[in-house]
Amino acid sequence: MSSTPLDLGKVGKDAIDKEILRVAMIAELDAINLYEQLAAMTQNKDLKAVLTDIAKEEKTHAGEFQALLLKLDPEQEKELTAGKKEVEELTE
Repeated sequence: MSSTPLDLGKVGKDAIDKEILRVAMIAELDAINLYEQLAAMTQNKDLKAVLTDIAKEEKTHAGEFQALLLKLDPEQEKELTAGKKEVEELTE
């Protein structure tokens, strides 16, 4: 599991919400990885189904946090779009 790379108490008021959202996204991504890894390990079909479903829900949560971050940070949105375009160009 990842750890928060900085002390959020030291973040300025103008940036705290964006940093909170990024930390929340990290937590969701960690949860997705954990649940998908556990699902891959189990032979129990019911447990696999539950873990896979929960991982999917965590992906929704990550998307919710990202959507709000993009509203609060126009630079993040711009660079996300640029990154997507680069990948499209590289993988055509």
